[in-house]
Amino acid sequence: MNEQKNAKELPACPVETTLALIGDKWKVLILRDLLPGTKRFGELKKSIGSVSQKVLTAQLRDMEKNGLVNRKVYAEVPPRVEYSLTDLGKSLKPILDAMWNWGEEYKASLK
Repeated sequence: MNEQKNAKELPACPVETTLALIGDKWKVLILRDLLPGTKRFGELKKSIGSVSQKVLTAQLRDMEKNGLVNRKVYAEVPPRVEYSLTDLGKSLKPILDAMWNWGEEYKASLK
């Protein structure tokens, strides 16, 4: 079930398109925490911090729908769900690296 937006539904501006997909605070942090590898829901929630379970679930579902995150459910009791980045999600690494570097430079400029 692939419900990714088609090109007609996306903004004309590529920057606006990127922001539409990852512009939310939690989505960027989810990307950051999944770049090193697969995590379970509880691990993600713990590493991100103050996000509620409801919001984290909604953000992960949206990212999965847009092709950035894979969700794998294991048929176990209790159920186990793991999240990882798709190749498309991994392709955002240079953007996150640039944000990291800019943030470091900004903090250094304040000292």
